[in-house]
Amino acid sequence: MNTHATRKAAHWGKVVLVLLAIYLLIAYIVMPQLDHRKSEKHPDLQPGEHLTRTGSGLPGDPIDIAMVGSEADLISALLAAGWKPADALSISSSVRIAVDTVFDKPDPNAPVSNLYLFGRKEDLAFEKPVGNSPKERHHVRFWKTTELKSGRPLWLGSATHDTGVELSRTTGQVTHHISPDIDSERDLLISDLTAGKHVVKTTWIDGYQTVLQGRNGGGDPWQMDGRLAVVTLTEVTSQ
Repeated sequence: MNTHATRKAAHWGKVVLVLLAIYLLIAYIVMPQLDHRKSEKHPDLQPGEHLTRTGSGLPGDPIDIAMVGSEADLISALLAAGWKPADALSISSSVRIAVDTVFDKPDPNAPVSNLYLFGRKEDLAFEKPVGNSPKERHHVRFWKTTELKSGRPLWLGSATHDTGVELSRTTGQVTHHISPDIDSERDLLISDLTAGKHVVKTTWIDGYQTVLQGRNGGGDPWQMDGRLAVVTLTEVTSQ
């Protein structure tokens, strides 16, 4: 390669790096800060909300499952069910999931985007990979409530099935498409928890959700039967 061609390639390489740096700055630093400020002021982010929100206040995924137990009980149950904790969303984790998706590399701890309930992002997030690529997976987010059931903490959760990777229409971050069938994902999680022998009982609240279909912040449609599954977990014993 001659000197002119080498300089030209180096120039365009620098341009690409600068553009990439600008994208990462806006998508992962500037926009999350703006979304966080908006979420704190949004009137719909109040206790008792049955629908999650994005940081900018757009509708997110619906609440479709609840867990009764301590944080240790919840983590133990999900691990026994074959679900893995999701990494925190960051520039590095998002780049990793993008690379792993392109090369079909397994990523059992791929990050999930933040959704908000009670004015804060999820407290815990878990996932169950499908195949080798992180573009498809089962996942669930949980928020701890101030309510107690039989003296034990109550967690509200939103379980969905990711079917593909895209860029968020609101932040530009790497995110996922979801399957519209919310109920199947809820039922799969209950089945896995039961098989892991960490479920005491499961009860149902009919009519918990009055809106049975909608679209999340990414524009993906969802539908559900409106029932909330309340799963009481076994207690973790001290060793």
